[in-house]
Amino acid sequence: MLRFIARRMLRKYEAHYNYDTSYMELMLDEAPRAFFKFAKIMGVSRYREVVPVEACFAAKLVGALKEDCGPCTQLVADMAHDAGMGADQIEAVLTANPGAMTAATALGYRFARAVADHADDDETSRAAVRGQWGEKGVIELTLALQVGRIFPMVKAGLGHAKACRRVVIDGRPIDIHRPGIAHAA
Repeated sequence: MLRFIARRMLRKYEAHYNYDTSYMELMLDEAPRAFFKFAKIMGVSRYREVVPVEACFAAKLVGALKEDCGPCTQLVADMAHDAGMGADQIEAVLTANPGAMTAATALGYRFARAVADHADDDETSRAAVRGQWGEKGVIELTLALQVGRIFPMVKAGLGHAKACRRVVIDGRPIDIHRPGIAHAA
């Protein structure tokens, strides 16, 4: 019964976001216990208490960009839009344009980039986040960054990250900027 419900939820998610969930269905079929353990990460992906939506999704987008060539990044961009992040802010993160970002978006972006890139100034970014939103903010952005990375990595590990896709915001394809990020668009 749980598998039936999980499969229905995956198909609904797939239809809503136009996102291929076949790698999760594979887990559900072949290793249901692993699937249900992995599904708990979905709850972590929705965790946010003190950090604004823009900062949280800036970090998630940086994580997705670090590991993905399009489909997962598009998913995070669509989820950011659904959560209320403006298209201009999503595009600013995707194009690495801090000058077009709000203060919250820029802070989430700078922190996530510093951590993901193992930058020398990661402590400076961490201190800035801590100063704005406290230790809870550092925790939230760290989790957002890592959740943004885990789904594309699991998808790749299971052999389902075969198709790249152009990210589209408000019907317009975006030329993603990926400095220091291994995968190219």
